[in-house]
Amino acid sequence: MQRVSSSYLLSTTGRVVLVDVGPSVVRRLLEYGYTTNDVDIIALTHFHPDHSVDLATFLFASNYGDTTRKKPLVILGGEGLEDFYQRFVHVYRWLSPVGYDLELKSLPTGTWRLGEISVSTASSNHNPESIALRIKERRKGGKSIVFTGDTGYSKKIVILASRADLLVSECSFPNKNVRGHLNLNRLGRIVQEAKPKRVILSHLYPEWEDFKGILPAPLLLGFDGLELEI
Repeated sequence: MQRVSSSYLLSTTGRVVLVDVGPSVVRRLLEYGYTTNDVDIIALTHFHPDHSVDLATFLFASNYGDTTRKKPLVILGGEGLEDFYQRFVHVYRWLSPVGYDLELKSLPTGTWRLGEISVSTASSNHNPESIALRIKERRKGGKSIVFTGDTGYSKKIVILASRADLLVSECSFPNKNVRGHLNLNRLGRIVQEAKPKRVILSHLYPEWEDFKGILPAPLLLGFDGLELEI
């Protein structure tokens, strides 16, 4: 399998952030040398299964893996996060924390600071709970990365992504217009207005297999296992 559901691991200033946790993501963590215990924050851009379903595997492994989790875990998401989590543990009672503290952080919009990083969010055009995230080092000259999650064009995302060091953007289709998703034309408008330094295209549908065009700077096509140092 060359590509599974979109998920992104960010390691910065003593914190490890996992953005989205769709099918097979926990397995992918192990393949690249990480375990669930390495992650400090799980950020859910929205609750569709391809972005959230492996949360069950993650929480189960935190309780019953080779090494039981001890350090705190934060799950961050948009509106309705608490209800979403409670429905999870109602179905799978084995997911409730054993031996560690779990914080649910609902952040539909605004900024939250944890140690030496800040997480800013804005609503996106997809689901009612959908959010985009900007994660920034708080030190002088600190780098910033923006994750759009699934979205259509949004002025709020333009503002959130303004001058970011890296924009990780969904671009589900090269050309097709689908409500709640981006194509190259819509993404190009965001990039032109926000002016990020670099853009990684992700959340790629099968239509990309037939794409023969050349991506203009600063766009790069993402792939599973891509590693970047910012």
